[in-house]
Amino acid sequence: MASDDERLTVGRRIRHLRTARGLTLDALSQRVGVSSSMLSLVENGRREPRLSLLRDLADALGASVNDLIDPEPPSRRAALEIALERAQRSGSFQRLGLPLVRPARGVPTPVLEQLVGLHDELARRELEAIATPEEARRANTQLRLERQERDNYLPELEQLGERMARAAGYTVGPLTHRSVTRMAEQLGLEIRHVDDLPQSTRTVTDLAHGRIYLPPASTPGGHGLRSLALQAIAHRVLAHQRPTSYEEFLRQRLQITYFASCCLMPQGAAVEFLERRKRDKELAIEDFRDAFGVTHEAAAQRFTSLATHHLDIRVHFLRVSDDGAIYRGYANDGLPLPVDVTGAIEGQPVCRKWGVRAALTRRDHATESYQYTDTPAGTFWCSTQAGAAPTGKFALALGVPFSSAKWFRGRDTAVRRTSTCPDEACCRRPAPDVIARWSDRSWPSARIHQHVFSALPTGAFPGVDRSEVYAFLDRHAPRPTEGSPASSPASSPGTSLGSEGAHG
Repeated sequence: MASDDERLTVGRRIRHLRTARGLTLDALSQRVGVSSSMLSLVENGRREPRLSLLRDLADALGASVNDLIDPEPPSRRAALEIALERAQRSGSFQRLGLPLVRPARGVPTPVLEQLVGLHDELARRELEAIATPEEARRANTQLRLERQERDNYLPELEQLGERMARAAGYTVGPLTHRSVTRMAEQLGLEIRHVDDLPQSTRTVTDLAHGRIYLPPASTPGGHGLRSLALQAIAHRVLAHQRPTSYEEFLRQRLQITYFASCCLMPQGAAVEFLERRKRDKELAIEDFRDAFGVTHEAAAQRFTSLATHHLDIRVHFLRVSDDGAIYRGYANDGLPLPVDVTGAIEGQPVCRKWGVRAALTRRDHATESYQYTDTPAGTFWCSTQAGAAPTGKFALALGVPFSSAKWFRGRDTAVRRTSTCPDEACCRRPAPDVIARWSDRSWPSARIHQHVFSALPTGAFPGVDRSEVYAFLDRHAPRPTEGSPASSPASSPGTSLGSEGAHG
């Protein structure tokens, strides 16, 4: 079965050859023994001709069947007609409720060029308009709920990541930089470190010359660079198309980070390590982190992907910023995460009684702290690690229900607090005597959260400055005299990443 575009191209080729031979629709229909109405449907791409009819048409027009089924439009005019009909079939145009413009022979070619140009611009703007902040939050919430339903476990990516890591020489322990380089090479890609990467990007992939550009290592070893390289590789491996919505952009980001974690902490080795520690009742995120040479946050999130499926442990993970607001979170263990009216958790303040909030006041960032918290949904144990980033302090918590705490180091902690949130009397509403003392005697000046007023980044890759990226690629593209293998386009079966030749 031919696609709509293929049928339309065949029809336009038949019409082009018919008019070039000076034949009317009736005259050609008589020669091939079909009605003129039937032939009109074929020429307008609304009916797919049988092979026998194609042979008769080819004979009548003094052409070959290949001439009729050539995928290239026969003329500039035909290409414009096909482009206009394709644009008017799109959902975005049909939602406008505007009348169709039939590209009949009486429509001047300049008019067709203008109409097609307008449709192209509308399509481009639709790609860049994308989501309001509310839509983005809803999309992010939907992805979080999908992960929760699947216990944050994606078996297809697990198998793919481990297979590729093993093929690149991984055996046990941390995945080496050399293994990551081999993984790129197996896809026809070369990793290059540069100090002028566009500010709006984490990495840039030059698809035309098979290069992945990464920043230079800021510290010896540069462990974060392995993850960045693997995420860039993942776009190729997963055959990602250019995202057409913010939801698709977020979904791709989820997939590439999950793939990278599967390579850095391959399922087989990771599960073996965790099962052994569970038997010893010594599960600890800091040990998991050190065994695979990753960040504490990467180890905690990886644990959420493996704990329920392989260890039969339900779990929650939180990262909160220095003001106690959730930056990232996940829970399939029943912990009552605070949500807004859209169901989003990002930006919501967590209870001051929770361990992750208490950790923000600690000065010791070298070791984990432990706590039991009684909540309206039950008692939970958590292990918390505090840290500092250029944007300020943050805290990471990995927690489980009380019944699963027995498998973890730190289960014997005597620290226990009670939280009644979302009841505001728990930690949000001051005591009555304090309110009476200060409500009419204070006037705080609020710190404005500038991101509240910021427009959501636009573009197929939100927030990426294309001019900056393309100027960067021009600077680093190999010159014609360079005879390296990277000068030829990289390719892999089933992969298509768009027409602009770069990923940022």
